[in-house]
Parts: sequence; structure tokens; C-alpha cells
Amino acid sequence: MTAGARVFGAMLLAATLSACAPGGTRDAPMESYTAEELYKRGELILEGDGKPKEALRYFEEVERIYPYTEWAKRALIMQAFSHHKAKEYEEARVAAQRFLDFYPADEDAAYALYLMALSYYDQIEDVGRDQGLTFQALQSMRDVIETYPDSDYARSAILKFELAFDHLAAKEMEIGRYYLKRGNYTAAINRFRTVVQDFQTTTHTAEALHRLVECYLALGLRDEAQTAGAILGYNYRSNPFYEDSFALLKKQGLEPEAKGNSWLAGIYRQMIKGEWL
Repeated sequence: MTAGARVFGAMLLAATLSACAPGGTRDAPMESYTAEELYKRGELILEGDGKPKEALRYFEEVERIYPYTEWAKRALIMQAFSHHKAKEYEEARVAAQRFLDFYPADEDAAYALYLMALSYYDQIEDVGRDQGLTFQALQSMRDVIETYPDSDYARSAILKFELAFDHLAAKEMEIGRYYLKRGNYTAAINRFRTVVQDFQTTTHTAEALHRLVECYLALGLRDEAQTAGAILGYNYRSNPFYEDSFALLKKQGLEPEAKGNSWLAGIYRQMIKGEWL
């Protein structure tokens, strides 16, 4: 069949289904259509009209009327996709999980797992919200990466994993800054320490080290402040946060250098050996 014939056929099918489907000029029972007709009608609505909830009805009917068929399998993954497009994330996860339960070895299994991860990821909006969804997104993205390492979905999952990881670090920084502004230096140090120890590959590490310099100087803990400054200088010498930390230390007659036996001194020694950052 030529490309023109296929286009004409698709147009004819769309016109026929549009007239006969619920909402058209006359109603006909869903059972009167083939699985392919129902599936393609849902596909046309989803792609053309951008109405995922309306398209979802047709994909559900394919599975109901023609269970255990190839079209039912394809309709199930499209149910997951349609729910996700409609921002019905819990329903998207349920449909995707059903697909994985029924067709674990199918070529679309990687996409189903990715959709589940994406349903968590797309609920992450700002650093002020509860981070439970971020942890779930991280775990789900990791599942995609480890289960289908050579797929395009794994490559996308890696990027989103890094962004979600950065998101958690941003939350720690937000809370740390809150405590720092109110002079609760010990609580602030705990948050910035978490970033330096657990999220050192994120974009927030340089600021976390600078804030540690501020906190330790405020508490009169010079060794710790100098060591934080030394780590900052070793890894981020051209960063504005290092310039600020250097100025703070110089103001008190101090230099950025590793001193004492604090947790920061341990990190500095590991870093010099190439085991950190």
C-alpha cells in the first residue's frame, strides 16, 4: 500500500469512528468495532486532539472487549501513557505495573518501567515539598538504569536521576540556610555536612563548604573553618564561594588549610588520595 493510500485509509477510519463513536452523530456499541479500530481511534484522539482522558476510554475498551490479544497488550501500555499525560500519576503506575506483570519480557517492558519512574519524577515540583517522591523517583530511575542499561530509557533515566539527586541536595541547602539565618549554627552544620558527605557530586557542594566556613567561624571553631576552606579551594578555586570563604578567613587572620581531626579533615585526606570528588 502506498503512503497516500495509508493516509486516506487513516482519514477514512477517523471519519467513520468519529461519526459512530460516543459523542459523534450517532452512537454505536464499542463491541461493533474491531480491536484495531478502537486502538487507532484512541491513538488519533491522543495525538490529534490532545485529550488523554477521552483517548483512554478506547484503550480500556480494547482490553475489555479483546483481552489477551496483541492489540490489548498495546492498549495497556497506552493506558499507562494516557494516564501520565492526564497527570493521573498513580493510575499511570498501576497500568504500567500491570503491563510488567502480564508481559515482563515484552520489548515495551523497558518503557513501562520508565513510565513508572517518570510518574514519580514529574511530581517533583519545588524544593519546598516533601521529598518522599524524590526518593521514590531516584529508586525507580535506578531500576530502569540497572534493568535496561543499554536502552534509550536508561540514558534518559541517568539524566533525571542526577537532577533528582541535585533536588535532594537543594532541599538540604534550603533548610541549612534557614537555620544559618537564625543563628542555629549546629543545625545548619548538620544540613551542610549532609550535602558535602552524601551529595558531593551535585552543584551545591561549593556553597555547602562556604556555609560551613561561615558556621564554624561563628562558633569559633577555627580548625574546622580552615579545613572547609581548604577543601573548597582545592576543588573550587575559581568559584565565587571560595573567594567569599577566603575573604572571611583572611579577615580573622586565617588561611584555608587542613587542620585538626574533624570529619572535614578526614574528607580532606581522602580527597588528596583521589578518593573523594
